[in-house]
Amino acid sequence: MVRKAIIPAAGYGTRSLPITRVIPKEMFPIHHKPSIQYVVEEAVSAGIEQILMIVSRSKNMIIDYFDESLELEMYLQKANKLHLLSKVKRPDVQILYTRQPFAGGLGQAIRLGQHFIGNDPFAVLLPDDLVIGEGIKELIDVYQEEHGSVIGLKEVEEEQLKNYGVIDGDPIRNDLFSIKGVVEKPQENPPSRHAIIGRYVFTPEIMAALEKVQPDRGGEIQLTAGIQELLAAQPCYGKVISGQRFDVASEKDYIDLQLQMYRQHADHQGK
Repeated sequence: MVRKAIIPAAGYGTRSLPITRVIPKEMFPIHHKPSIQYVVEEAVSAGIEQILMIVSRSKNMIIDYFDESLELEMYLQKANKLHLLSKVKRPDVQILYTRQPFAGGLGQAIRLGQHFIGNDPFAVLLPDDLVIGEGIKELIDVYQEEHGSVIGLKEVEEEQLKNYGVIDGDPIRNDLFSIKGVVEKPQENPPSRHAIIGRYVFTPEIMAALEKVQPDRGGEIQLTAGIQELLAAQPCYGKVISGQRFDVASEKDYIDLQLQMYRQHADHQGK
């Protein structure tokens, strides 16, 4: 069973400057909750019991947020505001932290979790991507069936593929592919319209694959290069998730997500 997850949250958030100079993008509010809480809740609902968050020294706000709030809880009890206690309750999962000392890329961030993972399969959830509906659970289900690494996919318009990692694969069924290769941000002739999004389930062998990857021109270890190395050793699969994916660092997606969550809350209040 997949019981462990890594959430890399150490990036600079350059797409959301200038606000990310002081507020991590993972803490951007989505209807009264920070975006990273939705990611943690997605993991917990899929059966994850332990989470390792990869943070940087500028992300202490995330650590503080998931800490216990004993003083606040005591105040709410004394003030007879017991209905608010559920809003400050921590997610029912063990959360551990480690720091990424420098911006070494997503692959390098995941490698920091090697001792945490040990010999177990694990999920990776990128907090830039919020999924409303089924997300990492669908990948875990595929892992249980195929016993191989699984990458989350979305079909996107051809002109947008240059912004994503894109798979080359053979269909197993409409929403599941056997991956033959991965191309990072193809500027022309993409191998498919299936783009990689920030949801993965990996076998522990991804760590050895990442160790073989050389830094790119920017000095970063790219996860897609690690996946390409992994493909030489074992089969990998791509699953088109059924949930709706939003890129929190995209201004349009962020606004659309806010509106959708507001409508859901209004509908719930009206029932």
